[in-house]
Amino acid sequence: MSERRESPLITAKQVVPPVRPGAVQRARLHAPLLDGAGTRLAVVVAPAGWGKTTLLSQWAHDPAEDRGVVWVSLDEADDEPVRFWTYVLATLRREVGGLTDAPLGGLLSPGLDPVDLALPTLLNELSALRTRHVLVLDDYHLLTHPGIHESMEFLLGYLPDALRVVIAGRWDPPLPLARLRARDQLTELRAADLGFTVQESAALLSAVTDRAVDERTAGVLRERTEGWAAGLQLAALRIRNTTGADGAGPDAGPDRHVLDYLRAEVIDRLPADQRDLLVRTAPLERLCGPLCDEVLGRTGSAAVLDRFDRADLFVTPVDPQRQWYRCHALFRDALHHVLDTDHPGEAARVLSRAADWFLAREYVAEAVELRIRAGDQEGAGRVLRSTVPHFLERGALAVHLHLGALLPPATVRADPRLAVSLAWSAGLSGRFTAMGPWLDLAEPRIDEHSPALEGWCTLRGAATAVRAYELGVVQGDLAAALTRAATAVELEPDPDRIGYVVARTVLAAMLVFADRCAEAVPVAEDAWGSARAQALPPLLGLQAASILSSALSETGQVAPLRRLFAEVGPVIAAASQRWGGAVSGLARLRTVEGRLAHADGDHAAARALLRPAVELARTFSLVPTLVTALAALAEVELDDGDRPAARAALREAREAVDDGAVLPVVARALRTVERRAGRAPVAPAGGSPVVLVEELTDRERAVLRALTGTATMREIGASLYLSINTVKGYAKVLYRKLGVATRQDAVRQARALGLL
Repeated sequence: MSERRESPLITAKQVVPPVRPGAVQRARLHAPLLDGAGTRLAVVVAPAGWGKTTLLSQWAHDPAEDRGVVWVSLDEADDEPVRFWTYVLATLRREVGGLTDAPLGGLLSPGLDPVDLALPTLLNELSALRTRHVLVLDDYHLLTHPGIHESMEFLLGYLPDALRVVIAGRWDPPLPLARLRARDQLTELRAADLGFTVQESAALLSAVTDRAVDERTAGVLRERTEGWAAGLQLAALRIRNTTGADGAGPDAGPDRHVLDYLRAEVIDRLPADQRDLLVRTAPLERLCGPLCDEVLGRTGSAAVLDRFDRADLFVTPVDPQRQWYRCHALFRDALHHVLDTDHPGEAARVLSRAADWFLAREYVAEAVELRIRAGDQEGAGRVLRSTVPHFLERGALAVHLHLGALLPPATVRADPRLAVSLAWSAGLSGRFTAMGPWLDLAEPRIDEHSPALEGWCTLRGAATAVRAYELGVVQGDLAAALTRAATAVELEPDPDRIGYVVARTVLAAMLVFADRCAEAVPVAEDAWGSARAQALPPLLGLQAASILSSALSETGQVAPLRRLFAEVGPVIAAASQRWGGAVSGLARLRTVEGRLAHADGDHAAARALLRPAVELARTFSLVPTLVTALAALAEVELDDGDRPAARAALREAREAVDDGAVLPVVARALRTVERRAGRAPVAPAGGSPVVLVEELTDRERAVLRALTGTATMREIGASLYLSINTVKGYAKVLYRKLGVATRQDAVRQARALGLL
């Protein structure tokens, strides 16, 4: 995989926080985490201020923990599946020996959800490891996206012994805790467990005040605060700043007057420069010296942050180098309250300056998020509309779309360039049904004076090309799609722009879909030639090359086809390096290449190309390519005399055709092979009794029951409150366990096993 430039925030979020010198060791709470090594999941759940992160950091550094600890600190910006799993998989890859780049590459491949390829690949690699690790997800309560919880449930359902998961948050994660608890696969630590004992309270008070605090005083404070770590810390600071040690402190637990107390007893007592730094940077989730200097227009912030850390003032480092810090959640709330009261409007200015700091370092997602939080919706939109290539290069188109969805519809409607860029991003990432709504916002506001998108001659050309693809792929209106695509080609005449390639690729694709392949050849050749000359990102190049390969194959132009495969080799290599070969255009290319090898009489080479093509088409849900690849594979098997294998491929192809709309040219090709095979794609008769080797999970059984009906995968997902990609993920595992490849065979096999 090509080297990726990492944000400093990524590095800070991927390390176990250091243990503060003098922190109270709580071995009694380490024990469940150590002894719970056999459970798949441990949850540490309590409100703010109960010491969850401190406990887990101490446990992670405990010599008694012989497993490797992999840590990811989460924040609000991670509430999107691709971004969340990018952090997790990148951290696992760095910390766990034996893992490859393949899971991360599969995740970043445009058009795939985590459960399509990344998580199954990760689980396979983990199963081969002999080492053991624990993945800690801190502040999981900040995540609300259903796709994250669905994919996490999927991971936990198939987790091998090499990995266990610890989740820390303020409330229970929306995961099947009851099921895990019933199966003795859950370890739980809650507020009642995290409360400090009298002895622990005395140790904490003595450490913070730097004076001996007896157990009587500690007992009074412990009772007053109910063992709440943050309350004890506040009491200790009060003692340290007064001459008496009578237990004066917050007069209640965590729910009363805490913000006022923090302001009066901590914030207002700080020196002016220190107070100014903390109060004015309160909107920022993590702090470092250069960032604070930039947003405050000052110098020396790194030294001030270091002093806060050493003084136990609710500011803690998040990396061993102590370059990045975070404020305790309650303390940050108090700082934010002071900022809003004393400096109205300053929060937005700080967020905007921080956005500029990140954007100058090419951390686009962070910059956009900060501008949105600052209320600068237009500024966020300006960045988004010009950065499709940035997100495309990094395999983060889902993040681009997620950020666009955070903007109010009025903001997008007012900027047709932004709406078109989001529609284009949706098409590139395989989210075809999202293209239309974005285009509907843009098209009424586009005229000949509209400024063009970066890389395009005209905005109308970009919108027309994207609409043509949406009409052909989503609506199935090839006549309208061809008309729009031809118009887009006329509007994009500059061969040195991305728009030239995209418009011609779309037109060529529509011509192939309409079975007008001879007309498609020169258009696709033009697109491919321009893509090569511009050295465009592999995804765009492979799309052009794959359409050209289909057109050449269907028109029998073997010599140009061989030249194409020689030319496209470096692009395929680049895609394989970046995404492990998991890119949609490659499925079509491998299918055509396999058919060419078959025509040359090399059945082994044809099979070696067609089987990966089938798997890629399954992964990306590319029904026309899947049917074409399966039909080609069936022909190879027929020529080798393996009629059962051929019929198995044809059964899957026929099921795919019956389950959804397929282009007439594809259906016709399938019928041709079916006639040759005797048009009897049925299950092999006889054979040994079927045996279920691996038990089905509850989710798999629910999916299996749903497969017996006529509902589509999308409808099954809706009935089970799962996304279609998560349903597909469970179905893939279900098929593997049953030893089948199709839905019909899964139902038949399940009935034979008495599962239905």
